[in-house]
Amino acid sequence: MPEKAGVKAKASPRKRILTERFPVLDTVMEPEQQRTPPVGGEEWFDVVDENDQPVGRERRSEVHRRGLRHRAVHVEVFDEAGRIFLQRRSMSKDTAPGCWDSSASGHVDAGETYDACAVRELGEELGWRPREAPQRLFKLEACAETGQEFVWVYRADWDGKAFTLHPDEIADGAWFTPSKVDALIAREPEAVARSFAYLWAALKARGALPDLRR
Repeated sequence: MPEKAGVKAKASPRKRILTERFPVLDTVMEPEQQRTPPVGGEEWFDVVDENDQPVGRERRSEVHRRGLRHRAVHVEVFDEAGRIFLQRRSMSKDTAPGCWDSSASGHVDAGETYDACAVRELGEELGWRPREAPQRLFKLEACAETGQEFVWVYRADWDGKAFTLHPDEIADGAWFTPSKVDALIAREPEAVARSFAYLWAALKARGALPDLRR
C-alpha cells in the first residue's frame, strides 16, 4: 500500500497545502514577462502555436472550451528511497476529479515562465518549497493526451519537510514505489489522470525514474 508519511493533517483552512510516442521538445524558454493575475476569479493563459510560441491570451474557460494550445508543468517529487509522491485530485476539479496525479501540476499563467510556475505550484498545492529549484527533465508536445498542453516535466527531491495539502486542490496524497504506480495504472486506469498515465510512460521510456535504494 502507498504510504502517507510526510503529509500533515488537513486542518488549515487556508492550505492543506524518448520514443516517437512521447515527442519531446528542446525549446529555449522565453524570458519571464509580467504574470497576468486572475481577472474576475478566472485565470488567463498564453495561447501558443505548434512551436509553443505565444500568439495571444485567453481566459481558462475559453482555452479549454475551444481546445487551444497552452502551457502547463508537472513536478514529480521523489524521496531518498526512490518513491514518488502522488496527489489525489479534489472531487471539485473540473478535470479528472478524484484521480491520482503528479505530485504538483498546473497551468502556466499568461506572462509566467515554466520554471516560475513549477515553484509556484509546489508552494500552492503542497505548501512546500524545495531547497533547490526543481530540475527540468523533458518537455512534452501539446497533444490529446496532455489536453493540448505543452508540458515541462520536473523532478524535485524531498527534504523531509511535511507537505501541507491545499484543500481546494487535493483530496489526499501518498508515497508510491514505481512498481505500485505501474500496478495502479494497470489495474485501475480510471483512478489515474489521463495526462499522468501518459507522462509516467514517458518517464519510464526515457529512464528518468530514480533507482530504489531500499
